[in-house]
Amino acid sequence: MSDEINDNDSREAAARLDEPDAHGQAALLLAESILHALIEHGTLTNPQAIAVVESAAEVKVEVATLAGESRKRMEESLALLSRITISMQTDSQ
Repeated sequence: MSDEINDNDSREAAARLDEPDAHGQAALLLAESILHALIEHGTLTNPQAIAVVESAAEVKVEVATLAGESRKRMEESLALLSRITISMQTDSQ
């Protein structure tokens, strides 16, 4: 068996690095879906769900700062949470 590095392998690895994490995508989709379900079933009001997402954003900043996370990564996470907030606001209209 050869230890040569195939150029196709390195291109595939680079493409995977550019893609969002599958586990993270699934977890975020599930969390957002749960919030929408809780609103639909009357467990949470829309403003309460928005407050939950805003709280998560505040915690994200604190955790990222303590962990020394890159500003770019933190901003990407905050952008995702912002999109969820917008989704919740759209539902209330």
